[in-house]
Amino acid sequence: MKTTIEDVRFIEVPKIHDIRGNLSVIENDTFPYEIKRVYYLYDVPSDSKRGGHAHVKLKQFLIALSGSFDVVLKDGVNQKTVTLNKPNFGLLIENGIWRELENFSSGSVCLVLASNVFEEEDYIRDYEDFVLFKNRIS
Repeated sequence: MKTTIEDVRFIEVPKIHDIRGNLSVIENDTFPYEIKRVYYLYDVPSDSKRGGHAHVKLKQFLIALSGSFDVVLKDGVNQKTVTLNKPNFGLLIENGIWRELENFSSGSVCLVLASNVFEEEDYIRDYEDFVLFKNRIS
């Protein structure tokens, strides 16, 4: 299957409103895969970029737990930029999509829920190699 940036989508995380503060819960039916790895980015300088890669098989769900940042998405043909800035909305990035994270606000925290553990061979870290990979699977 050849994924495109149209396959990337926002998913609302259920929010329980309470006068003492909101609570959001991620359970098995929140999105379409089992979580096998959780990590988060924080203290990222505003002029820094993170990501800059694609995955062959791995899927990721990104949430701005605090602050905001932009996610630049590329599928080898098209590109779009989305802003994450709400802790109860996440971005589901399918495999085969290039992503770059930039424009981090002060105090921002990016939570990542991944469909697999870290495997270096699943990463495509060079954009030209990514375009070649996309052309091979089309």
